[in-house]
Amino acid sequence: MLTETTDYDALCRDFRWQVPERFNIASATCDHHADGSGRLALVYVDEDGATTRFSFDQMQSFSRRFANVLATGGLARGDRVAVFLSQSVELPIVHLAAFRSGLVSVPLFTLFGEDALEFRLANSGARAVVTDVSGWEKLAKIRDRLPDLAQVYVIGAAPPAGTQSFWASIDAASEDFTTVDTSCDDPAIIIYTSGTTGNPKGALHAHRVLLGHLPNVEMVHGFFPKPGDVYWTPADWAWIGGLFDALFPAWYHGVPIVGHRAKKFEPQAAMQLMADHGVRNVFLPPTALKLMRQADVSHPGVRLRSMLTGGESLGAELLGWVRATFGIDAHEIYGQTECNLVVGNNANLFPIRPGSMGRPTPGFDVRIVNEAGEEVPRGERGIVGIRQPNPCTMLGYWQNPEGTAKKFAGAFLLTGDLGIEDDDGYFWYVSREDDVITSAGYRIGPSEIEHTLLKHPAVANAAVVGIPDPIRTEAIKAWIVLRPGFMPSDVLAREIQDFVKVQLAAHEYPRHVQFAETLPMTPTGKVLRRELRALG
Repeated sequence: MLTETTDYDALCRDFRWQVPERFNIASATCDHHADGSGRLALVYVDEDGATTRFSFDQMQSFSRRFANVLATGGLARGDRVAVFLSQSVELPIVHLAAFRSGLVSVPLFTLFGEDALEFRLANSGARAVVTDVSGWEKLAKIRDRLPDLAQVYVIGAAPPAGTQSFWASIDAASEDFTTVDTSCDDPAIIIYTSGTTGNPKGALHAHRVLLGHLPNVEMVHGFFPKPGDVYWTPADWAWIGGLFDALFPAWYHGVPIVGHRAKKFEPQAAMQLMADHGVRNVFLPPTALKLMRQADVSHPGVRLRSMLTGGESLGAELLGWVRATFGIDAHEIYGQTECNLVVGNNANLFPIRPGSMGRPTPGFDVRIVNEAGEEVPRGERGIVGIRQPNPCTMLGYWQNPEGTAKKFAGAFLLTGDLGIEDDDGYFWYVSREDDVITSAGYRIGPSEIEHTLLKHPAVANAAVVGIPDPIRTEAIKAWIVLRPGFMPSDVLAREIQDFVKVQLAAHEYPRHVQFAETLPMTPTGKVLRRELRALG
C-alpha cells in the first residue's frame, strides 16, 4: 500500500514493487478476508431494486464449489472459462473459481452480438461458458461452430437442453477445494481489447496484474482504503476497467462493492443508488458524467469521498461541474487493456491541470517516445511509452506473437496513443495515432477541439474527425449531440464554429458540423471515430 503523503516526488521516489513469487488473485481478494466473521463483500441490487448482501465467506464457499464443478466438467489447468455475464453475484464467483483452479477466465460483454461472441470464444478456445438465459439465446445459435466448447452453465430456474444449471451444480458440489499454487507470472485472464481498429486482440494477463493496478487505485482514490469506504461503478465488469479499476482492487483491500445490473445508465437513478448504499468511492466513465451533467442531477444523500474517471479526457467544463456537484475533484487516469493505470491524478499531491491525464503512477516510468522506442524532448509530440518490466503489463496477445512484437520497441511498451509531456511532468493526450487530422499542413489532434466544443452551452457531447478535402488533405468535421432545449440549425452550427475559432484557433475550427442524437461508442464509452470517418 502507498503511504499517505502530500509529497508526490517522495511518494514516487520511495515506492518499491512488492510482488511475491507465488500469488493468486482468488487468495488475495477473497480468502484473505474469509475468516468466518461474515465480512461484507458485495451489495447486489437487482433490476427491481431488491438488495442482497454477500460476505467474503460466502464468495469463498461458492467459488470453491464451482471450482470443483469445473474440474468435474473436465477442465484442466490452463484451460479457458468464459464469463458471459453482467454485474452480478455469479460473475466474480466464476472468476474466483477460475483463478483458484489455475484456469484462465475470459470476460465477455453481454451486449456482444453473435459475431463478436463467436470470435472471442473461438479465438480463446474457451472450454466452458457461464451465462444467463438471454446470453444462452445468443450462444445457442453459434455453439455448433465452437468445437472447443464442452460445458455451458446457465443461471436460471430450468437450464435449457444441452446446458447445466449454474446454481444446481454449485449446490451439488463439495466445498473442499485447495487453491492451486500459482506463480505471480502464471496466466489468469484474457481481456479482449474493445477493437477500435481491426479485430480485437486478447491481452493475456498474469495474476500479478492485480498488484500492478493497486498503486494507481490507491493514489487516485485518496490513499484508498479508508474506514467506511464503499465502492461502485456503472462500468461493466466485462472490461479491465470494471474488473481491475474497481471490483478486484476493492476486494483486495476488503472494501465492499455495490453491484447493479441496469438496463441502461439513468443519471438520477445512479444518484439514488449511491445515496441508498452509502457509496464513497466511484469509477464513473466520462460518458456517465456527461449524461449526469446533461440531466443536471443532484441528491443531498450522496457523500462521495473519491472519484476515478478515464477513457476519454474530461476537460475543464466537466471537471468544474463535478467539483460543483459532488464537492470533490474527479481524478482522471490513463491506461489501456495491455498495461493499465500508468498515469493519474490526486489534487492533494499536485494541482489538477484540466485536459491533462495527470502524472505517472508511483512504480511506473512513462515517457514520450518515437516508433523506435527512443525518448523525444519534453514538449514534443510522440507515442506514450511505458518502460518495461512492470506488473501491469500483459504477458502478450493471445495466440498473436506478431501483434505482441509490434507492441514493444526498445525498453518500452508502445500504447499507440500520441501525447505530450510538459516541463512539469504532466502528460497530455493528443489522439490515437490513426486519429490525427492532417489539414493544410497542420497535424491536429481531435481531443482539444472536442474539449472546446463542450464549453459551448448547446453542446452535450462531441466528436471530431478528419474527412477528405481536395485542398487541405483533410477538413475538420464535428459531430455534435445537443443539450435539451437546443435544436439543430445552420445558425447554431455557425455559432459553434465561430466559438471554436475564438476559443481555440482559426485553423482548428470544424469546417463541417453535423448534429446527431448519439455518437457511436465502444462498450467502454470511447467514441468510435473510425465509424464517423466512414460516414464522411
